[in-house]
Amino acid sequence: MTFEAGQLGESGPELASLLRELRKRAGLSEDRLAARCNMSQSKVSRIENGRTRPSLVDVEAILRALEAPPELVAQASALARMANTEWRNLRELRRKGLGTRQAELKGLEASSAHMRYFLLSMITGLLATPEYVRASLAHSPADTSKAVAGKLERQAVLYDVSKQFTFLLTEQAVRWPVVSPLALAEQMDRLSSLSYLPNICIGVIPVGSVTPRVPLNAFTIYDASLVTIETSAGSLVLRDGRDVQTYLKEFAGYEECALFGEELRARLAEWSAACRA
Repeated sequence: MTFEAGQLGESGPELASLLRELRKRAGLSEDRLAARCNMSQSKVSRIENGRTRPSLVDVEAILRALEAPPELVAQASALARMANTEWRNLRELRRKGLGTRQAELKGLEASSAHMRYFLLSMITGLLATPEYVRASLAHSPADTSKAVAGKLERQAVLYDVSKQFTFLLTEQAVRWPVVSPLALAEQMDRLSSLSYLPNICIGVIPVGSVTPRVPLNAFTIYDASLVTIETSAGSLVLRDGRDVQTYLKEFAGYEECALFGEELRARLAEWSAACRA
């Protein structure tokens, strides 16, 4: 089954309808299907009515229980993959307003307990100084005033000790000259300062470190439920549990290569001094 990027995340109603039809064809009630899948009847009902987005594992369990024919298994699996994957085009995000995007991110951060950020080439807005935030958006053709304000407002979540943050940055992300050398030194000082907060863990992977794989994109993991992957054209959102686990494993591999604590702060001080020189 082929599909366009614009279809991603929009197949939920079609999937719900197909699963409901397959159950009825099999002559099973919601209760009997739920028992076969080790699910609650209410969950089956929510899936079939489109109120709950089923994971690929849920869909596979339902299809096995229904003994669905191979062609319908393939169709339902493809729809489930599409429902759990969403593409957000950068042009569309700009059309809606970059400030709206900041509100969405704020909502994600409010609903998550542990957030993990892998930063390949730039520093995220949560860690950025105001000057860095403004410079990072300077290339945008859209009005960025609300986005700048939104990024800075979101930083308050860092001081919520009920939440845990882990930031992994490459040396390139820390040292890339997004701002002037003096402003970049201030940005490094901010990273060092934030690394003392009890709920924040900041690590840097120095150039030359041997990593378990070659990173291709920046990504963020929210708890163990959602991953966003940043590209130059937009962002990809993955909700399937197996996809999330893949990125958690990748993140853990990079974590083993990073400098933390006093080693991190010593390296930042060295780079900051070089900028000021």
